[in-house]
Amino acid sequence: MTIPLNDATQRPHVVLDRITKSYGGGSPILDDIGLTVRRGEFVSLVGPSGCGKSTLLKLIAGLTPLDSGAISVDGMTPANARETVSFIFQDATLLPWRTVSQNVGLALELERAPQEIRQQKVDALLKLVGLEHAAKSYPRQLSGGMKMRVSIARALSTRPSLLLLDEPFGALDEISRDRLNEELLRLKAEQGWTAIFVTHSVAEAVFLSSRVLVLAPHPGRIAKEIEIDLPYPRTAETRSLDAYEDLVALTGRTLRGVHGL
Repeated sequence: MTIPLNDATQRPHVVLDRITKSYGGGSPILDDIGLTVRRGEFVSLVGPSGCGKSTLLKLIAGLTPLDSGAISVDGMTPANARETVSFIFQDATLLPWRTVSQNVGLALELERAPQEIRQQKVDALLKLVGLEHAAKSYPRQLSGGMKMRVSIARALSTRPSLLLLDEPFGALDEISRDRLNEELLRLKAEQGWTAIFVTHSVAEAVFLSSRVLVLAPHPGRIAKEIEIDLPYPRTAETRSLDAYEDLVALTGRTLRGVHGL
């Protein structure tokens, strides 16, 4: 099918063409992965540990080389697209000797942005994630959810078009996770980036995503794709919908079926 060039939401943003990855000459961690992510999509990857979810994100980010196949991000190789991509890890990875404001502004400092412009952007980002009151605090003074908000603000400081998230909320309690899921979708609606999200939580994947990909291990491969036909914006009320609960149940059954559970 030909994709209309005037429909920006349908243009491929990320294309994986039969990619394979192994480490140290061992068995492939990922094998023959093919995937197209449209601009503005929110795609989640679910599957057990060891099926290559995090490795897949690192390949897209250009943090580790392919064995075979090809990856395109915005029509470029991952190495050439790095300025358009931000990566958020499970650990907030904040520098403990820097304040919240200084952590958020780190990438802008590295870009040698003028001080006045840098501070304006940092202030706007802290307001965006609801942390303007904590600008002068240090990481040790923050809760886990607040640290992750700082990490998100820092990732957004370079105005990425693609956000890669590797279980960013996995260590948080359920209430904090649900709240940050809602905040993440609010930020996406405001800024319009594409997201590829790794999680072990089926409910989280369904809440956030337009598509959920179920990965199977040994070697890692995409076993099933589930369309999440729920309207945006999604709020706390979304979780009470029968359609949401049905999709969570379907995704859970699919995951168990792929792994013979």
